[in-house]
Amino acid sequence: MAPWSPPPESRPTWSPRRRKLLVGLAVGVAVGVLGSFVLPARYGITALFLAALSGFLLVVAVVVFVTYPGPDTLGQLLRTPPLAGAVLVVAVLLVLSNPAGSLRWLWVVAAVVAAGWTAFAVWATRRSGG
Repeated sequence: MAPWSPPPESRPTWSPRRRKLLVGLAVGVAVGVLGSFVLPARYGITALFLAALSGFLLVVAVVVFVTYPGPDTLGQLLRTPPLAGAVLVVAVLLVLSNPAGSLRWLWVVAAVVAAGWTAFAVWATRRSGG
């Protein structure tokens, strides 16, 4: 009986561009946290906020890169109806929560774009049979 060997790796390696993005976001977290300790209070709070934003984007990027490891990540995301539908729901909620505000036009435009994205994602999914 042959000794056990691990299965061959089926996931493609990440491109240098993806690695640069992840390293850049990690550096942004580190610099922001360091800046929050070194800078005066009003700038330190902003630095800490930017570090938190970089950390959030780092987690999102890792989740997206693990979910869609191969090329055409953006195309796959554009053809994902649940993601498009979630963005549409959030955009509609933003429109409804700001009935007379100065940014209402922005949320209406975002909702219309999200509706178009949702329609495209559903159409692309139905067309491809998946």
